[in-house]
Amino acid sequence: MTESRPDPDQLLVQLRDDEARAARGRLRIYFGASAGVGKTCAMLTAARKLRDDGVDVLAGVVETHGRAETQALLHGLELLPPAVVRHRDRTLPEFDLDAALARRPALLLVDELAHSNVSGSRHPKRWQDVEELLDAGIDVYTTLNVQHLESLNDVVSGITGIRVHETLPDTFFDRADEVVLVDTPADELIERLKAGKVYLPAQAERAVGHFFRKGNLMALRELALRRTADRVEDDVQAYRVEQAIAPVWKTEAALLCCIGPRDDSDHVVRSAARLAQQLAVAWHAVYVETPALQRLPAAQRERILQTVKLAGELGAVTAVLSAQDVATALAAHAREHNLSKLLMGHNRERPWWRRDTFSQRLARLAPDVDLIEVGEGQRHAMPVTRERQGEGRLAPGRPEGYLWAAAACALTTLVALPLQPVFELANIVMLFLLAVVGVALRFGRGPAVLAAFLNVAAFDFFFVAPQLSFAVSDVQYLLTFAVMLVVGLLTGQLTAGLRYQASVATHREARSRALFELARDLSGELLTDQVVHTAEQAIEREFRGRARTFLQDEAGRLQWPRSGADAPGLDLGTAQWVLDHGDAAGLGTDTLPGTAWLYLPLKAPMRSRGVLALQPTQPRLLLVPEQRRQLETFAVLTAIALERVHYVEVAQQATVQIESERLRNSLLSALSHDLRTPLAALYGLADTLVDGTQGEAQEMARALGAEARRLNAMVGKLLDMARLQSGAVQLDRQWQPIEEVVGSALRSLGPALARHPVRTELPDGLPLVCFDAALIERVLCNLLENAAKYTPSGSAVTIGARVQGEELVVSVSDLGPGLPAGREEALFEKFVRGERESATAGVGLGLAICRAIVEAHGGHIRAGRGDGPPERPGASFGFSLPLGTPPALPQPEAVTVDAALDGAVP
Repeated sequence: MTESRPDPDQLLVQLRDDEARAARGRLRIYFGASAGVGKTCAMLTAARKLRDDGVDVLAGVVETHGRAETQALLHGLELLPPAVVRHRDRTLPEFDLDAALARRPALLLVDELAHSNVSGSRHPKRWQDVEELLDAGIDVYTTLNVQHLESLNDVVSGITGIRVHETLPDTFFDRADEVVLVDTPADELIERLKAGKVYLPAQAERAVGHFFRKGNLMALRELALRRTADRVEDDVQAYRVEQAIAPVWKTEAALLCCIGPRDDSDHVVRSAARLAQQLAVAWHAVYVETPALQRLPAAQRERILQTVKLAGELGAVTAVLSAQDVATALAAHAREHNLSKLLMGHNRERPWWRRDTFSQRLARLAPDVDLIEVGEGQRHAMPVTRERQGEGRLAPGRPEGYLWAAAACALTTLVALPLQPVFELANIVMLFLLAVVGVALRFGRGPAVLAAFLNVAAFDFFFVAPQLSFAVSDVQYLLTFAVMLVVGLLTGQLTAGLRYQASVATHREARSRALFELARDLSGELLTDQVVHTAEQAIEREFRGRARTFLQDEAGRLQWPRSGADAPGLDLGTAQWVLDHGDAAGLGTDTLPGTAWLYLPLKAPMRSRGVLALQPTQPRLLLVPEQRRQLETFAVLTAIALERVHYVEVAQQATVQIESERLRNSLLSALSHDLRTPLAALYGLADTLVDGTQGEAQEMARALGAEARRLNAMVGKLLDMARLQSGAVQLDRQWQPIEEVVGSALRSLGPALARHPVRTELPDGLPLVCFDAALIERVLCNLLENAAKYTPSGSAVTIGARVQGEELVVSVSDLGPGLPAGREEALFEKFVRGERESATAGVGLGLAICRAIVEAHGGHIRAGRGDGPPERPGASFGFSLPLGTPPALPQPEAVTVDAALDGAVP
């Protein structure tokens, strides 16, 4: 066996990975079928042994669940104090990630990997805490049950009838450095449960009747064993690749299906799918295209590609390989992927000069692979036509190739005849061999074989005595003819093979270059139209067809391509289906295969960005797995570029908006502060004039003071808005009843509400709420002032409060003209009013201040239609405050009768 030279690029990647792994902590997962199998005990036992060996071990979080044996193993290990996290007015213990990073032990124990952290923690999941610990170079031991794996979550819920909500991604599990299976038989686990070694007696009794039934435990145990076996198989394959181990290790009965050019290939593929299902193993399906098979008729090649597509639909990992020899390529593929069984069609009889069958050659090349032959499937009776008889045999090369070969031989003879007196016959032979090489390089094997025979015949007829005759006077020339023929044939075959390999390498390099160029071009585009134009041009150039891109509008609906008018057959409905379902449709798929267009979703990391439609001039190209994967890669690159451009636009808009808000707040703050002093002086002087004047002058002074006070109120609102937007306002939250704030707001707005009857709907028993009384009073004052300002005199205003779920909802309703339709949410923006041109005083800041205050309390505010008649529907404003859990009120001390009497005696 020849040793293959390692790929330098792969060596560099491996060195970088090794360096990254060296700086990263190692993760060991103690994996089990269910709670109680002994994962935590196994983890603690291993940790104690390492501690005795001098390793710095810290128990970050270990859940004992009241088990005495677990508590005993934990004794003597250093414990990390838990962090205290406040959640819904309660304090809960949680794993202290920052303390663990600061302590930085060599080994940290973190139990229950799939645990969900308390709201307010840095990460929502404990496995994310472990990820940060590993990045910091800390080794971690942890535990996990099989039902917490995301990929098996629905399977476990179908078995046990219980949905597990705490899960972790399988990718994190697969990245673990070690997985230790902790296994306990179902009967033994049930005995441990009944003995109180898993849960407390009350919990154990319920568990036996529900989750811990024997059938459930056996099924979970099988899942854990299979998942561990899959993980170990991946480790074995990675080790084989790292150590460059060529022989197949039969650790898993993985299957390789060989797709050939014969008619029964579909039967072989279906047989392989059934066998893989019976063995419950993964399988590959490979078609090896040799130079001879490349010259098959187009219809037969398309049928082979359809068979490859069928294998992919049945669950196989498909590939089309290019090689000189089918058996050699299959043996190499089986070794590379550690496939221990190779399934192929039944070997037919060979001609007498070709002794070994295909299976015999495979057995010689890969003695460590089990070979399985499948008999021919059921065939439909049909007349044997000449075309039918020709199937299975290689199609002859192009006739012009053989004509050019004959012409090249004639030209070589004409060139060599004048050279006969000058050169010896041995040198002239080189000219004929050179002609064979040239024909093989240009036209392939068949013409090269013809050229070899013609050159031998021409050399004998024109140059060997007696000339112009095929008779040979010197027997030694027979050896010359034989060597010349053999060398010509071998040279032609080798040259044709190298030409084929060069052609395959050129195609692969062209595909790689196309992907690189598209990625480079898309990375420099900053507009959506530029991305679409660049992607469509690259796809049309690579796949020789027409490409169109459907993009989404702001509402998420697909828009017709701008260049779609010149694309007959393009269908917007099919593209919308592809976007909604996230799957391909059209040409070469199972959905609408009759259309001439192939539709692919443009899937970006965040969401789908549109649909790519392609109408190739050669639909057969899309049946080649490599070509289909390249097109899908083009679609992914386009989607990522579209998403990048989208978020660039979002970032630009956000930056402009932030700067606008900052400038507006600065102006508001500056104006409000600078206007306060002259306004105070203005209405102070107005009051002085009122006291010192009479008659009409006094009325003018009063009007001046009123307008100054109104302007001062507006400036006050500007200042409040600036403070709220800058975050300078600190909430003084206290537990208090909402009734007091409502009464205070009504008292402060007495003159403004004098012409409006106010009705309060405050039921008894409203709970205490934690809020800032002064700010919530400001919200109620603004809402009541709005109601008084925009409703006719005499109309009623209603204030109500009610408990709704986990919130207290306070509402202010009136019987005025109502709100402009469709602008309910816009009213809460700064400087927005219900009527654009109105004689009613105001600057449109009251509702914006209300929303800022309510949202600072963690609530929401809304506006809607009132309950009045159609001519006067009125408006209704409501805001909500979270209830929380009020503190317990202190109970008065009990006083006995004797004590009371004693206190009454002087």
